[in-house]
Amino acid sequence: MALSTKPWSLVRLSLSALPLARRAQRSSRFLPYLSASMPLPCARCYSSERDPRESGKKVVVVGIPNPFTWARTKMYFFLIRAYFDQDFTFDEFATGAKQAFVHVSKMLSQCNFIELKDLVSKEALEELEEKCLALPINRRQALAADLEEIMYSTPGDVGIYYDNQGRKFVSIIMRYWYLTNVDLPDETPEGTKVFQVVFGDESSKDSKRLLTANYEFRREFTLGVEPDWTITRIQHFKLLE
Repeated sequence: MALSTKPWSLVRLSLSALPLARRAQRSSRFLPYLSASMPLPCARCYSSERDPRESGKKVVVVGIPNPFTWARTKMYFFLIRAYFDQDFTFDEFATGAKQAFVHVSKMLSQCNFIELKDLVSKEALEELEEKCLALPINRRQALAADLEEIMYSTPGDVGIYYDNQGRKFVSIIMRYWYLTNVDLPDETPEGTKVFQVVFGDESSKDSKRLLTANYEFRREFTLGVEPDWTITRIQHFKLLE
């Protein structure tokens, strides 16, 4: 199958030789992670991994994956393995991407941009710095995602590109749904809904806001280039717009 080609100019990024997850761990330690699986092309209900009997807390999130997007991402993952990297697996990628998402979101909430230079592209970081510094404190705090509060993650889109010099790139957009107790306006991301967050028994209830974020990860697959993923675009809906 022929791969599509389109002109695309990129500023060469300064990357380290460490894999994505290990690069994020250089400045922060992460909790164990259960890798996400590809969603089935139908309506599904997803719940938190925690045992309600132990935490007294139960969250149910409803999402409706797009069948076209699901089929398209499966095809592109096959092309990546066939043409670029035979060892590529989505689960392994998703593990590093999720750890990077947690670390980067926390650094953004603290406006600690120095810690992000090895993980986020220069162009994206300049735009984020301007937006983050202009945010109210509550919205800035809501950027931070805790690993245990991520309810669901899924690939949003996958792209394969060539530039005018023949360099090969792959981009993967990961979408995350996470809970926060930061006080925000009563808005719910499109396509999702939090039914209830219960602490203790039914007579004692508390609620959290469900937020969603898109992180685009890009890697150059040109022969001889370090195999590093870099975040090139970050969207926190209702927060960074």
